[in-house]
Amino acid sequence: MNSFCSPSAQAAPQVAVGSSQRRGPLRAGERVQLSDERGRLNVICLAPGGQFHTHKGFLDHDQIIGCPDGSRVTGSQGQRYHVFRPLLSNFVQSMPRGAALVYPKDAGQIVTMADIFPGARVVEAGVGSGALSISLLRAVGDHGYLHSIERRQEFADIARGNVQSLFGQVHPAWRITLGDLQEQVLKHEAPGSIDRVVLDMLAPWECLDAVARVLVAGGVWISYVATVTQLSRTAEAIRADGRFTEPLAWESMVREWHLEGLAVRPEHRMIAHTGFLLMTRRFADGAGPLSPRVQKKTFADEDLDAWLALESTKRPTSGRKLRRAARSAAEGTALAQDDSGT
Repeated sequence: MNSFCSPSAQAAPQVAVGSSQRRGPLRAGERVQLSDERGRLNVICLAPGGQFHTHKGFLDHDQIIGCPDGSRVTGSQGQRYHVFRPLLSNFVQSMPRGAALVYPKDAGQIVTMADIFPGARVVEAGVGSGALSISLLRAVGDHGYLHSIERRQEFADIARGNVQSLFGQVHPAWRITLGDLQEQVLKHEAPGSIDRVVLDMLAPWECLDAVARVLVAGGVWISYVATVTQLSRTAEAIRADGRFTEPLAWESMVREWHLEGLAVRPEHRMIAHTGFLLMTRRFADGAGPLSPRVQKKTFADEDLDAWLALESTKRPTSGRKLRRAARSAAEGTALAQDDSGT
């Protein structure tokens, strides 16, 4: 007897959260991408009665609301535009932000190399503007679990607004907590209960013990760091701990190409270095490395003090800018919920 069910015998698939936001006519509260005749792009948030202004006149939002994705519209002075829903890469680069975002090229590497699978239990810190959170939520799905830990209330507010704006509602797999990772993850997550840990923070090596305690045997820890000093310090801490595999580090660079007839060449500008990724896996308790690693020269105290002093001089994002970004992130969510009647 054939053990496979026919398609008609299978239960109807449940609609995934956020999928309705990617289909159907364009709605109030959605961000859309306008492309003019010269290929220039603008991203706007649709609002009833709103207008998009340029030096060549204006375009009423009401002309766009209700149109199919990919429509062509005409402004007040004949300027023509194509209107599309932004792809994820477009959305995260145009959404309100309070902190530097994790670029799509790095988010894609994190999801793939850390093997973020549907149903996975993932811990993330810090959240920034929510760009990486969106990719992680898409990967774990509605029945997975993402616990995002962020130290700053302003960043959490911006991330919450951006995530809800993209998915159209609070994502059922998402939990966001204010505080330090070392304290909050041990408070809320049982030992060995987390499949993957993703850290985007200044000093990930300080969280090594907390990560080792909550990560399941065979689980993956991946860190995103900006500087060579952070990369080296994290790698050496992992090696010295003995509960993780030899760390793997890399960076990714993306360069588009100009395509016009036979004039095919690399573009002059590219997205080069944005950050380093470092990945390792948790040994089962008692397993450890197969052979001791020869310890090479590490950081001198004066080197670390100089680096920390340099980091402390960087100009912080102003509270006013963060509050403005949080309001902007929340506006799209409110408009989308009003339009859907939720």
